[in-house]
Amino acid sequence: MEYKAKYITDAIKLSCYEDKFFKSDIMFEEHMLVWFLSGETKIIQADATYIFKKGDIFLIPRNQLATIINYPKDGQPHKTVVMHLSVAILRDYYANRNIKPQATVSSKIYAFNNHPLLESCLASLIPYFEMSELPEDIAILKITEAISILRTIDSDIDQVLANFEAPGKIDLAGYMEKNFMFNLPLEKFGYLTGRSLTTFKRDFGKLFNTTPQRWLTQKRLELAHYQFVEKKKKPIDVCYEVGFENLSHFSYAFKKQYGYAPTTLLGLSDDAIL
Repeated sequence: MEYKAKYITDAIKLSCYEDKFFKSDIMFEEHMLVWFLSGETKIIQADATYIFKKGDIFLIPRNQLATIINYPKDGQPHKTVVMHLSVAILRDYYANRNIKPQATVSSKIYAFNNHPLLESCLASLIPYFEMSELPEDIAILKITEAISILRTIDSDIDQVLANFEAPGKIDLAGYMEKNFMFNLPLEKFGYLTGRSLTTFKRDFGKLFNTTPQRWLTQKRLELAHYQFVEKKKKPIDVCYEVGFENLSHFSYAFKKQYGYAPTTLLGLSDDAIL
């Protein structure tokens, strides 16, 4: 995979993927404001799928699970400007503002496609990527400008940006049933459910009477089987969408579980797996 990134601060970067596609399961620890210059991205969450392309601008709230699949498009690489809105930056911004957000966590991705104010703000960063670095005071001004524009566009965005709480202890069974397809370390699942790794494993064993690793593999294979039978999806698509790292591991695990290859369900030969 050929990946290039230019940073003008730790919070602002120009990201470029030039390969066929790049896939990752991610927990966003910071809010991310993204502007597409070229390419296409599919973002798969537990209850929604989004597709973004050239010109689109969107905000991904922190502490969200998602599968990200980046593609080049129309002969151009996947290229984006990304601004990280960290808790530290947002705390400073909201320090003198009397905002009391509700204790709710949003899994929604906020789209601001082709909005002139945001596009102008993000486009103004492009020349700085030719420099070795962006002075910190200018970077803070640019990030502050972006936050102010977001608040102007969406009066409810403070409920997201001004919420600095860590995830609290939540219903483990419900959360895992909804999010098992995301291939994350168990430590991350523990954090998102308000538990240490040790407590997560203990509570999980009591609930499901098995280990997290075995349960996750079983659930992902069951979902894959459903996608083949009911949705007629291709193995390459199902593999990544249900949480496997690569196609060979997925095919091996599927055949071990069901006794036949994924292609058998679709009436395909093994060389048609893609």
